[in-house]
Amino acid sequence: MSGTVDRWTTALRDARRAGTLWPWWLAVLASACGYAVATVFHPGYLSADSNTQLGQALGDEPVNDWHPPVMALAWRAVIAVTGDFAAMAALQTALLWGSLWVLARLVWKHTGSRGLSLAPLAVGFAPHLMNFTGVVWKDVHLAYALLAVLAVALTVRDLPPERTRTRWALLALGLLLLGYAALVRKNGLPATLPFLALLTLAARPAPGRRHWLAAAGAFLAVVLAGGAAVDAATSPLPTRVYAVIPVDDLVHVLTPEQVRTAAERAGASPGLRDGLVTAATDCARRGITSDAYLQCFPHRRPFDVTYLDRNADVLVRMWTQQMPRHWKGYAEYRVRVFSKLLFRSNQVFWNGTRVNAGVEVNPVARREPLNDTLRAALGNYVTGAHRDVPMLFQGWFWLAVSLVLVLRRKWAGPFGRELRLLGASSLLYILAYLPTAPESNYRYVYWPALAGTVALTLVAVGHAARRRAAPGAPAGTTSARPAVPQAGGSPETVPAAAPLG
Repeated sequence: MSGTVDRWTTALRDARRAGTLWPWWLAVLASACGYAVATVFHPGYLSADSNTQLGQALGDEPVNDWHPPVMALAWRAVIAVTGDFAAMAALQTALLWGSLWVLARLVWKHTGSRGLSLAPLAVGFAPHLMNFTGVVWKDVHLAYALLAVLAVALTVRDLPPERTRTRWALLALGLLLLGYAALVRKNGLPATLPFLALLTLAARPAPGRRHWLAAAGAFLAVVLAGGAAVDAATSPLPTRVYAVIPVDDLVHVLTPEQVRTAAERAGASPGLRDGLVTAATDCARRGITSDAYLQCFPHRRPFDVTYLDRNADVLVRMWTQQMPRHWKGYAEYRVRVFSKLLFRSNQVFWNGTRVNAGVEVNPVARREPLNDTLRAALGNYVTGAHRDVPMLFQGWFWLAVSLVLVLRRKWAGPFGRELRLLGASSLLYILAYLPTAPESNYRYVYWPALAGTVALTLVAVGHAARRRAAPGAPAGTTSARPAVPQAGGSPETVPAAAPLG
């Protein structure tokens, strides 16, 4: 027995010296942090959107495509497996902290610094990111799915060539996560394209045209097959929700009398014509500058999600007839809405206790009330940070970060290429809102905020590692670090902060 204990002690001591135990300590720390965050948000904060999708997941109401059916289907599967609707909030928290652990492990692998490896875990506690971690929103799902793709791609990149099966299994997982990101947010497709490049480059450092075409074809197949499978499983009611965009443009660019004339010219029904005129008049009277369909258009109760589907063709025809003739007003209006999104984003904290007027929280959710003490503590943390560092909650800052990431030619550290692709994804996602933003809401820039924060963290890690490796660095900063697979596949030990890439 004594010999066995001695062998275990010796093995643990050797593992500690070699650095192979630290990633597991990081995993324990990430798990503890994720559990603490999940406890704060339990059983998950609901908005009107997530409340509706919970009803669809439970089968209380039919699925429609106003909100992504893939999210309702995923929630339905989670409930079927766990028997608890709260498992969805816990799952998205686990996805975030699992991805951050992978990034922390990779930082440790490339720098050998325990302190630097903690930096990615700190991202999870950033107030402008933690505010929505447990809010069941499609915006959060998009952000965490893309972060997981980044973790997968970086892991694949560092695998030795002989681990072929692991490489392809991880690439398949990354492709599935990327497909989910494209399906869970209607305007999320532009943000996924740089990540398709990220996965392709992780699989082959110098892909040819054939490899790019194969990757694009595989991604397209995943999105189309995934969409078809979701439709077959949920049979969603069509809503053609994209028609809210021409409603906004028509109501805010044209005068009420011009709206009436345009509706008659396009062949709109009297009900649609009068509704648009009422919306234009009401929005002008109340000073509402966006989201006209939900804020100003007259609706019957209960809300008819299929109304736009029946009138989308007429609305699009009105838009194509009128906007070229009023292009200056259209450009001014879109710049106005976009600038408000960038500089005056609202709803930086969602407390999860209310939904839209006239809509009650699902009875299943009401049976598990939120912890008011923890919710108040979180609210104080987030709103205090918003008061002291407001730029973290504003789109212009993350737009600027994404531009710098894309335009700078080289970054210190081993993640330069990934930093540029992170910036490209964030930039495309923000710019996609220029012609489509329905209102000013911080959650619309949640992915750019997450991508920018992770990128800034990796930039700081790269600069710190370079300083540690610089001649004249303080004693103790050049100890050997864990083996890193080299291009030829054989690991070798290099100085602690040797810059890679």
